[in-house]
Amino acid sequence: MAIAMLFFLGIASISYQSEIFSSVVLLVFVVLLDFNKENRFIISLLLSFLIGFAVFMISNSFVETWAISKELKIILNRFFLIFIIIGIAWNHALFKKKLFWYNRKPDWKNPIRLPFHQVNVLWFWLIGIAVNGIIYLIFIVQQDLGSIQSLLVFCLVFSLINAVFEEVIWRGIMLSALEECVTTGYAVAVTSIGFGLLHLAIGFPILLSLLIALAGVIYAVITLKTNSIYPSIVFHFVINIGMVYSGLII
Repeated sequence: MAIAMLFFLGIASISYQSEIFSSVVLLVFVVLLDFNKENRFIISLLLSFLIGFAVFMISNSFVETWAISKELKIILNRFFLIFIIIGIAWNHALFKKKLFWYNRKPDWKNPIRLPFHQVNVLWFWLIGIAVNGIIYLIFIVQQDLGSIQSLLVFCLVFSLINAVFEEVIWRGIMLSALEECVTTGYAVAVTSIGFGLLHLAIGFPILLSLLIALAGVIYAVITLKTNSIYPSIVFHFVINIGMVYSGLII
């Protein structure tokens, strides 16, 4: 739990560009690599993530100085998530572990057990997309046709890049790697909270970021139940479209 809390602190301090706190967190992780040999892979994985995230933030700060459109800056911001993927992929190579990210055909047969009910994962997925789609549709229909058309290309490109990269990071590599070393519940909690806190980097308030962490839990459950990342990517893609047209992104 202490390692997870340190990881969350690292994401928050890097998001807020606090060089002192970020440096301290990274230094503590380096020290833990020597003193906690039992959890060395997990510690190294989280450290590699934070280093990749720091490079992500530095790259975006550099892009902010460019004389390009806001839309292009946002697209590049999402593309730079590749630095996090490179960091955690490098860590897998260092420990000679196979990189796995649930890139399989979805298995829709497994049920999701709720407190007083059991629902097929396919129906859970479809209902989730439909409910969120209807909510965001309320914002979309309030805009004029010209605004919708002007944002269409940006919306689709942003939504696709963001959904694919974030899901590969959190419900793909991170979730599968942690699940090998800790309980499934712990792995889901760490990846979901981390996923939510990562939105601090794009200016979301802490309460909204923690609310997004709940969406991370849903994505994780769908991924684990279908043994595939693709349903969560589609779900995430739909949510991103709604976020663009509701004004949360641009």
